[in-house]
Amino acid sequence: MRTVVGFPGNSGGRTLDNKLKPGDRDYVAALASGLQVLTAFDAEHSRMTLTEMAGRTDMDRAKARRFLLTLESLGYVRRDGRYFELTPRVLELSQAFQSSNQYHTVIQHYLRDITEEIGESSSLSVLDGIEVVYVVRSAAPHRLMAITLSAGTRLPAAYTSMGRVLLAQLSDSELEARLLQIEPQAHTPQSLTTREELRKAILQARHQGYCIIDQELDLGLRSVAAPVFAGNGDLLGAVNISTNAARVPMEVLEQDYLPRLQQLAATVQKTVRSAAG
Repeated sequence: MRTVVGFPGNSGGRTLDNKLKPGDRDYVAALASGLQVLTAFDAEHSRMTLTEMAGRTDMDRAKARRFLLTLESLGYVRRDGRYFELTPRVLELSQAFQSSNQYHTVIQHYLRDITEEIGESSSLSVLDGIEVVYVVRSAAPHRLMAITLSAGTRLPAAYTSMGRVLLAQLSDSELEARLLQIEPQAHTPQSLTTREELRKAILQARHQGYCIIDQELDLGLRSVAAPVFAGNGDLLGAVNISTNAARVPMEVLEQDYLPRLQQLAATVQKTVRSAAG
């Protein structure tokens, strides 16, 4: 399989089985806990009390308090009475990732062109475990999901077009390992609800080189995705176009939107010679 680059959670070619686990000699539990506290904040939990943080992270109050106070001293968290919230300084953490992956700017340019031409949202995402993480997004004026999609948003890989495309790039053994971590879920009546169905859909995406998903994650949400590679063959991520099922038929996704994504991928592959460079 191709080398995967720019992926959070990827350890320089390590397989899942080779990653450090809690209890390993080199595993830094304090660092893991601190990051767990940072990532506990989200759109629905932008401000939390100490008790709420302890509950979301499964930590005792004393431990959660130490991490929150340490993060406050470093400038990543601030207090407002009983509540804790993130500060803009956390953006520095993503800035390093963005600045080391200059191809994001190239892809964002083409995604914006697509949105301007057809009036639909388009995105670039990467795989992190069994989730896709949005890295770049060009949003159309109309809203497709109840949640706001933006850079950093995570969605279940098995139920998104980009996720299935990215899972399809894994080796057979790595794919099986991820499938074991996935709990099939009926997000909508359209959702695939067994691992065998998901495996078949992912292998189909591998065979055809793209994936179309019709309302499996959210009713009314329909999307098409394709992988994007650098000129040296490294996988950069997956790009998609998402739309409303009532407005755009499946034929348009396959006959019009898919060729646009494939052209984007071909252009990026000619432009970006090395993801690492």
